[in-house]
Amino acid sequence: MRTGKSVFELEQEQLKTLPKNKNKESEKDYSTYFQGPSMIDGKKRKTVAEHIQYALENGFRGIGEGKSYHIMTYGCQMNEHDTEVMAGIFMQLGYTPTEVIEEADVVLLNTCAIRENAENKVFGELGFLLKYKRKNPEMLIGVCGCMSQEESVVNKILRSYPHVDMVFGTHNIHRLPNILKEAYMSKEMVIEVWSKEGDVIENLPKKRLGSIKAWVNIMYGCDKFCTYCIVPYTRGKERSRRPEEIIAEVRELAAAGYKEIMLLGQNVNAYGKDFEDIDYRLGDLMDELRKIDIPRIRFTTSHPRDFDDHLIEVLAKRGNLVEHIHLPVQSGSNDVLKIMARKYTREHFLGLVDRIKAAIPEVTLTTDIIVGYPNETEEQFEETLSLYREVGFDAAFTYIYSPREGTPAAKMIDNVPEEVKKERLQRLNEVVGEYSRKALERLNGQVVEVLVEGTSKRRDDVLAGYTRKNRLVNFKAPAEVIGQLVKVKITETTSYSLTGEFVEVVKNEKVEA
Repeated sequence: MRTGKSVFELEQEQLKTLPKNKNKESEKDYSTYFQGPSMIDGKKRKTVAEHIQYALENGFRGIGEGKSYHIMTYGCQMNEHDTEVMAGIFMQLGYTPTEVIEEADVVLLNTCAIRENAENKVFGELGFLLKYKRKNPEMLIGVCGCMSQEESVVNKILRSYPHVDMVFGTHNIHRLPNILKEAYMSKEMVIEVWSKEGDVIENLPKKRLGSIKAWVNIMYGCDKFCTYCIVPYTRGKERSRRPEEIIAEVRELAAAGYKEIMLLGQNVNAYGKDFEDIDYRLGDLMDELRKIDIPRIRFTTSHPRDFDDHLIEVLAKRGNLVEHIHLPVQSGSNDVLKIMARKYTREHFLGLVDRIKAAIPEVTLTTDIIVGYPNETEEQFEETLSLYREVGFDAAFTYIYSPREGTPAAKMIDNVPEEVKKERLQRLNEVVGEYSRKALERLNGQVVEVLVEGTSKRRDDVLAGYTRKNRLVNFKAPAEVIGQLVKVKITETTSYSLTGEFVEVVKNEKVEA
């Protein structure tokens, strides 16, 4: 394993770059420290991430005794997993979790910067938290996650939300004990946002959100610089965890009884490209994880540019590698894809789909699509609809384009009228619903394998879980089967879910769905 500088040495280097004045009057100081998004600078980043082990210093133990915390999480699975890590650190410090905000001694908002609506929700919540701060001035309020990496956001917090006590970024999570201690001692807002791309910190404590399915980060950051996306700036350069660390974590989860693992990365199939000492990619990792005694392994999110034939070959071996692949296409038009800087063509994407389907005939493909991109014409939108039909996706996450400050697309003239964007989204969703409904209808009368996760969101007397292909199934069965793999016969289908009859618990056999 590669070793680097100690945590202390790395932190001291970073702390030298932090602003000396952190109160609400220090916008100018902070702005000179914080460099906003720059695609030109970002693409030059060449530093190799340090791989270091986290260890809680004795001086921090017990600082949370008798105190409680509450974390509000926005955004993707990566943010959810970051929350698990921060919760683990809180527990290590002696804090206890609480679901009642006004009872919490520390409230953290773990934020998402993908869309403007997500940011607006956070600012609304910060305003709402002011009433709790007035009732309990000792309450610490913090903002972390992707929004914290944006200069405009931090300046807005400094200017408009002085009741916030802490702001820290995506690369500073392991520094939470230090940040909390400083916030308790300081009368000023503590801001610690490192512009450095971040290191790979191993051995971080985690408070898992469940005992059935678990997230495992295999890499961080993104180097793709799609013109609409803020992630390469908020999450930094691509950097991979060492395979031995990942394999050990998955083995521990298998031994603890977890039934499904989701491997996470902003661009998960770029895994290993940054290794300088070994030739080891996602296909190699999946081939090793395939041998671990755990029923299901998934990964998200893929980028078509990095989905290589070796990965397809490994996934075709099946076993615990599920037959569901989420493959964001974003648009079916070559002209729009070029403006998006996706660096592949419609033809490349369709060729990739053909190779995947040839190797894994039962595969289910899902995708992401943006409509109303700047300059998108009706003809280009129709190309997206035709690509969707040609691939035959089972489902999709669909979005109206939302400009993000600091990205190249935000400087483009947004010349597609809002009513046109909404109309296109509606037409796209009609196609998505049609193909989803047809895919599920084909399962009517079949027996599928379901990992039971708990009760249905709508009815406590109905259980719910997902198939290997990530299809939601509702059915009645004894509560004792929660956390187990079961067989369910499908009796009813809708556009987005399945209803069935419980058959039996799966015993050492595979039922594909």
